Amino acid sequence: MTKRELEITANEIRKGIISSVHSAKAGHPGGSLSAADIFTYLYFEEMNVDPKNPKKSDRDRFVLSKGHTAPGLYATLAEKGFFPKEDLLTLRHIGSYLQGHPDMKHIPGVDMSSGSLGQGISAAVGMALSAKLSNDNYRVYTLLGDGEIQEGQVWEAAMFAGHRKLDNLVVIVDNNGLQIDGPIDEVCSPYPIGEKFKAFNFHVIELEDGNDFDQIKAAFDEAKSVKGMPVAIVAHTVKGKGVSFMENAVGWHGKAPNDEEYAIAMEDLKKAGEALCQK
Repeated sequence: MTKRELEITANEIRKGIISSVHSAKAGHPGGSLSAADIFTYLYFEEMNVDPKNPKKSDRDRFVLSKGHTAPGLYATLAEKGFFPKEDLLTLRHIGSYLQGHPDMKHIPGVDMSSGSLGQGISAAVGMALSAKLSNDNYRVYTLLGDGEIQEGQVWEAAMFAGHRKLDNLVVIVDNNGLQIDGPIDEVCSPYPIGEKFKAFNFHVIELEDGNDFDQIKAAFDEAKSVKGMPVAIVAHTVKGKGVSFMENAVGWHGKAPNDEEYAIAMEDLKKAGEALCQK
């Protein structure tokens, strides 16, 4: 895909995020929107996955460690063709397979159930180790929140991954600077994030703008070239990216837009899409 095609796809994914959270009257739009460009690049450029064969043995694996941003993952999977886009509107509804957090038993394309913060990276490390032990060549990617890395289990997993030289593992930290209670550096600062991963023998890539596809591509290309150690990409992003009143607003961490807010958000994304199509 060209950069413009990726941007158009990410914009469609953002529409899916807003539509599903509005329909559910619950969910987490802020961190889903900040990670939408990373989701897009992973599923449309980086990872070896096949919507027609979601369980193929040689597929790359993805674990959404910050499982509450399931609306972002679901919108991406739907855009990729793992399930119908109209199903996004059933998010969190009784009887829907699209639960509030990812469920590997019922959702095509989900490799690991997640939601208990801190635990997804451990599962991803286990998958990467399994590939090494079995001489399989798939790669494992996991997306963490910057508030999530306040969990101690994250660093136990990092210590193990660095010790075992799991160079088939890419840890991405969505560093949007905000968590449910406020700015991460005020709640319980994890900074400097990159230095911490380096201390656990990771190759660290600081992504200045984690919403820019040129920079995202460069980061993942560099990650693929690294041998003998796992990679951590610290991506500086904008929480609520793409929706004017949600950007950098902590209140939109876990709140659904009402009808009026939904209309404004969708108009923002419609205009963004039109501008991209005119590029």
